[in-house]
Amino acid sequence: MSELFTPYMTLLILAGAAATYLTRIGGYLLISRLKSVPPRVDAALNAVPAAVLTTLVAPAFFSGGIDVKVAMAVSLAIGLGFSSIPMLIGGWIAVMIMRHLVG
Repeated sequence: MSELFTPYMTLLILAGAAATYLTRIGGYLLISRLKSVPPRVDAALNAVPAAVLTTLVAPAFFSGGIDVKVAMAVSLAIGLGFSSIPMLIGGWIAVMIMRHLVG
């Protein structure tokens, strides 16, 4: 049997799925009971995507090589003027070129 499909790993995946579902449905139920969303809650909810993006990008930037840093800089430059699809394509092309050149 593979190490990926042990009973412990299956239980861990199911527990993670349950925790994710419960936190999401809990937030939905809490917000749905409010007649109107207070301005501070609205501001906090609007800040969540930036916080999540930062937690995903920052570790890769600081632990990655020069190829990752160049790709992120190219993606940032493209993202300032275009939508997310050109930004993703440009970052992907940049990292592929850097990995070909740098190794």
